[in-house]
Formats: sequence, structure tokens, C-alpha cells
Amino acid sequence: MSHDSTAAPEAAARKLSGRRRKEIVAVLLFSGGPIFESSIPLSVFGIDRQDAGVPRYRLLVCAGEEGPLRTTGGLELTAPHGLEAISRAGTVVVPAWRSITSPPPEEALDALRRAHEEGARIVGLCTGAFVLAAAGLLDGRPATTHWMYAPTLAKRYPSVHVDPRELFVDDGDVLTSAGTAAGIDLCLHIVRTDHGNEAAGALARRLVVPPRRSGGQERYLDRSLPEEIGADPLAEVVAWALEHLHEQFDVETLAARAYMSRRTFDRRFRSLTGSAPLQWLITQRVLQAQRLLETSDYSVDEVAGRCGFRSPVALRGHFRRQLGSSPAAYRAAYRARRPQGERPGDPEALSAPGHQGQPAGLPGGPGPLGHVPAMLHPDNGVPMQSRRTAGAVSLLPGPRSGG
Repeated sequence: MSHDSTAAPEAAARKLSGRRRKEIVAVLLFSGGPIFESSIPLSVFGIDRQDAGVPRYRLLVCAGEEGPLRTTGGLELTAPHGLEAISRAGTVVVPAWRSITSPPPEEALDALRRAHEEGARIVGLCTGAFVLAAAGLLDGRPATTHWMYAPTLAKRYPSVHVDPRELFVDDGDVLTSAGTAAGIDLCLHIVRTDHGNEAAGALARRLVVPPRRSGGQERYLDRSLPEEIGADPLAEVVAWALEHLHEQFDVETLAARAYMSRRTFDRRFRSLTGSAPLQWLITQRVLQAQRLLETSDYSVDEVAGRCGFRSPVALRGHFRRQLGSSPAAYRAAYRARRPQGERPGDPEALSAPGHQGQPAGLPGGPGPLGHVPAMLHPDNGVPMQSRRTAGAVSLLPGPRSGG
């Protein structure tokens, strides 16, 4: 899954500075960055594959700080260029940043701001989005990053519209991707944008990867709540909600148990988790349904009732949106892959080493009892499209459905 938004009028009108060249790609490396993410743009843009029909880019590898640059496994890298080389690039890629809690060097941020002002396309892969956010380049824009870091990005930079569902987000002159392999998806998208489907397809064949991947990050979320919630007064409300998922209650009920107004409760919950409470609640109900489908013989209608859904139709809609299949199909696939002789609800099977509560190839296996959901509409769990308004996550709903 990818997201393409219409660039702002000022971004669309901005032209590349005369000293910059569209075919030049600068990759900005920092010490402590993981080598896999760092190598992706080097491989995509730095190897001549014209024999396969892929137009050639000119690559400039730039050090974002004084070297040598240490990376995965204790390797040391020496970049052939410094920040000054960025002034020639039409595209600047930040493949990773070493720490989501520490600020990037101000000199590097200044170089990115200048590049953007002069019309360069700025790309952040995985944690590279934190560098773009620190430079102010994501303010008021949709963006993504690795699902594990999305709540932190939203919390640290509340003016960025973070969507952890997406593999990558193209906002015209600023682009971001999710973690690791999603960087390949975004780089292929850039080649496709620059030179068309045929060139991107030829490159994908060389890299032995799909030209386009369907789906997003939802299937990979482990949805754990941040550890800091354990010491917060809201922890008791969260625990109560998880124990009463079989009941039909709403966020107003949770707010009342926390002795807060709905507005205050929403704000406090979002500040702790990076998501709205109803988003979290819907996902808890779906995950509970997932467990019951795996470990019981209840009918789908019975599962819906035991998970607090108002109707089986509501369960089916939310289940399909979050996990990509119907409850019945999920159960059938799970049982087809379950070891022979394992019975639904078998305690020994469920506690056996290696049992993860989910068959291989099916998304969204149950994790810990607390979870952060994919970004769904706060009223009904329908996936949404990003838009530019104030707030950590600003999304437009799809068609309504019962919950």
C-alpha cells in the first residue's frame, strides 16, 4: 500500500535550482545507521543497469557528520563527499537515523532545508523520517515510518500527519517510507515516477523483488502499548476494557471510569499511545475475535457477540479491514495450517514452543493484551486517507459501517 497526495501549490510551483541536476541523487549517511537501509539507495541509484533498460542516475554518497561512520557489525564507512555535495543533487535521500530520541546535526538539517528550498526532492527511508521531521520538512504533511516508531514520530512532531499503515507516502517533493524493505518499494516508486513502469519493472527484476507490493504495514504491527502507560492512571481503565471486551461499551464509558471528559480522555490516551481510544478499542475487539476463531468452535455470530460487536456484520467489516480476510476464511486457513492433532483451545498446543497464535502467511497474529491499532476512522474503524490539518494524525473517513 502506498499513498500519493497532491503536492501543495507552493511545492508544485517550486523549480529545481540551476545548479542542481535531476539525475543526481545524494545519499546522506550518519554514524550508527543500519547498513541494510543505508545500502538500499546505494544499490538502486548507484549501479549502472542501462543494459537492462534502467536509466542511469549519478550517485553522491555524503557524510552527514564527521567520519568515519560506524554501522552494523562495527563496520566503518568513509563517504567520498561531505554536505557540500548535496548542493548539486535533485534528489536527497536520508536512508536512516541512528536514534529516534536524539537530534540530528544542525548542519545536516540546514543542508536539507536548503536543498528543499531549491527544489530538490527529499526522501526519508524508515527512521530517516525523523531527520526530515527535525528539519521541519514534514510539518503539515502526511508521512510514514516503521510501524514501531510511528507513535513516537507522531508524539515528538505533532504537526506531522503520521500514518503507520503505509509502505510509503509520496507527498510530491517530500517522500517517506516504512522500515527496511519498504525503502526498496519507495526507491522503485521514484524510478517509476522518473522513467515509467518499464524502467521500474526492469530494475525490480534485477533486484528480484516485486515491482509493486500490495497491502501495507498493518499485517506487521505488534500493537504493543508503550511501556510508560503502566505507571499512568489510564492503565487501570485499559485493564478494565480488556477484561470486558465481551460487553458493548464505548469510549464515553472509559472516559467516565477515568473521571475525565471525553475530550480530555481522548487527548490523554492519544498522548500516551499515539492513537485515539476508539481506534485502540476496535482493534482489541478484532484481536479477541481472532483468538476465539483460532481457539474455539464458536460460530462467527457467537464470536461477534463475545467480542462486543453490535452485529456479525460489524465484526466481518472490521475484521476484513484489519486482517484482509473474512472471519470464516481466517479460521479455515488457520486450521489448515495447524499441526495435525491440535484441537481448538488445546492448552498444550497453545503453549507449545514456537506457537505464535497465528499461521504463517496470515496477517495480524495476536500479540500482548495491549495494542496500538492501524490508523482507522475513530468512529467505525474504516481505513482513511491523509489530509493536511492540525494534529498528529489527520484522516478522512471512508463509507460508514456499523460498529
